[in-house]
Amino acid sequence: MKIGVFVQEGRIDKAVERIRDAEERGFARAWMPQIFAIDAMTTLAIAGREVSRIELGTAVVPTYPRHPTSMAIQARTVQQASGGRFTLGVGLSHKVVIEGMLGMKWGEVRHLREYLSILLPLVRGEAAEFEGETLTGKIALDVPSDPVPVLVAALGPKLLDLAGRLTEGTTTWVTGLETLRNHVIPSIQAGATAAGRPQPQVVAALPIAVTDDPDAARAVAAKAFAVYGHLPSYRAMLDRENAGGPADVAIVGNEATVKDRIEQFAEIGVTEFVVVPFFEQERTLDFAATLT
Repeated sequence: MKIGVFVQEGRIDKAVERIRDAEERGFARAWMPQIFAIDAMTTLAIAGREVSRIELGTAVVPTYPRHPTSMAIQARTVQQASGGRFTLGVGLSHKVVIEGMLGMKWGEVRHLREYLSILLPLVRGEAAEFEGETLTGKIALDVPSDPVPVLVAALGPKLLDLAGRLTEGTTTWVTGLETLRNHVIPSIQAGATAAGRPQPQVVAALPIAVTDDPDAARAVAAKAFAVYGHLPSYRAMLDRENAGGPADVAIVGNEATVKDRIEQFAEIGVTEFVVVPFFEQERTLDFAATLT
């Protein structure tokens, strides 16, 4: 199991500095989210020119605001800039964002199926020829690059099946060990097997704190990640885990405790564990680097 690290900064220079630090520590990949801050793919293109070895990925870019053609153009540009080290993670975002903030109609399986029908050939360097109910893409791109692997932030069974059938895998957030073991991994692997595809990547990100004060760390986690306990897709995963909130799935404790817990994710088939440090961050990063 690879060990990656989450990078979220408000300024490009700081993000590149963090990614360079992650490379020096030996992390396999640096992941950036796309929320309401700096553009993740633009930042990773810059980092790809300045930092030479570490792999790079988005976790994740929402699909709705970007037509799959635009997503593919930018993804292939990042792949060119990084010399083939980029993985594109995409996701549906949430109804409260897409409908409430952006005024776009939010859906699930149909939208993702149609989106991927255009995006996937384009990121592979092929022409897209698709006309669906909500999206059309009849175009070829002229952006030389290696193919771009695509992961989908899929949590429900239908989306996981679709991700397994069509993409390189999935990336999860605040999803606990038992839910990954009993729901996420079997569902996406079944989809991949049915389509005759290789076993998918399962990239699992969780809040991590290496500390001698676990109660204080969990209090910080409860406040910092509270929103994820209310978004329906994450709430469903927490309910599967019998977790009251994101703080209950955070991995918190001393070095031995954290090491033991992370190793359990490798045992169930997680292919990459992504460290999201939130408390005693330097100690956490120092220790996580020893697991790489």
